[in-house]
Amino acid sequence: MIIKLGSVGDDVRRLQERLRELGFYDGRIDGIFGGATLSAVKAFQKNEGLKVDGIIGPETARKLFGDKVNELSNLSITNYPLDYRCLCLTGSFETGKMPPECFSALSGNFDGQGISFGALQWNFGQGSLQPLLREMIKEYREVIESIFHDKLPILEEVLKNSREEALEFADSIQHPVKHYIYEPWKGMFRELGRTKEFQAIQLRFASKIYGNAKRHVEEYGLRSERGVALMFDIIVQCGSIKKMTKEKILSDFNNSTSEVSRLEIIALRVSEQVKPRWQDDVKSRKLCIARGEGYVHNILYNLSEQFGISLRNC
Repeated sequence: MIIKLGSVGDDVRRLQERLRELGFYDGRIDGIFGGATLSAVKAFQKNEGLKVDGIIGPETARKLFGDKVNELSNLSITNYPLDYRCLCLTGSFETGKMPPECFSALSGNFDGQGISFGALQWNFGQGSLQPLLREMIKEYREVIESIFHDKLPILEEVLKNSREEALEFADSIQHPVKHYIYEPWKGMFRELGRTKEFQAIQLRFASKIYGNAKRHVEEYGLRSERGVALMFDIIVQCGSIKKMTKEKILSDFNNSTSEVSRLEIIALRVSEQVKPRWQDDVKSRKLCIARGEGYVHNILYNLSEQFGISLRNC
């Protein structure tokens, strides 16, 4: 992946901090790659005799960070398997955070689900978060003990109890109105999400969604990585493609043979099947995937550059 104008997240923050250390940037350290950051990057590239394009690719990253270039996590996403890249993309849509931070995204009871956590916002309310935490305790107890310490027995007791009791626990560790999670729980959950062990568990629990997405690709006669990513995102956000929607899609396919056209048809038809208040959000996400780029929640995405998801055959 590359980092460029429109990118957001911790990698951009590290970039801004490094540029400031080197004397090229004196703006805010806000994790937003805007005009000031762009100017600083170009100034650095010119000074180093690099191509002055304002983009942090591998060569510019190595010049900036040297042996610490691997601290820029997003530069290596494209090397991962497609299931991981699909999870990262949808996780970014769901949380507003680029990987790896999407894996540690945490939110409170703004939607009645108690606590939502991780790339796909597994939560207590639907009972989807509890299995991930139980798996972490079972498989990597030493890791989770090193994070939660004396709070782990409390969490374990919560995981033994009913959904209602889990929601009561969630309410007890967050602000009753603003719904932010109190410390130390906030920090502990986020640290858990940053571990490779819990990220692997998230990927494992997303594997059923990925398998269904692959089957949908075959069912609709698609062939590309982008097709898999689209179906993965549809399953996460919408649950499924309704029977009537499927009939409309297949009917529309009669006049379209290109992969992109078919992806756009699916994106538009799926957005029509949801409630009116959600249509714009669903449409922007699905068309972004279908077309390979676009804005979602005011964040600019380029699937090929950022996630290595393209029209290659899957």
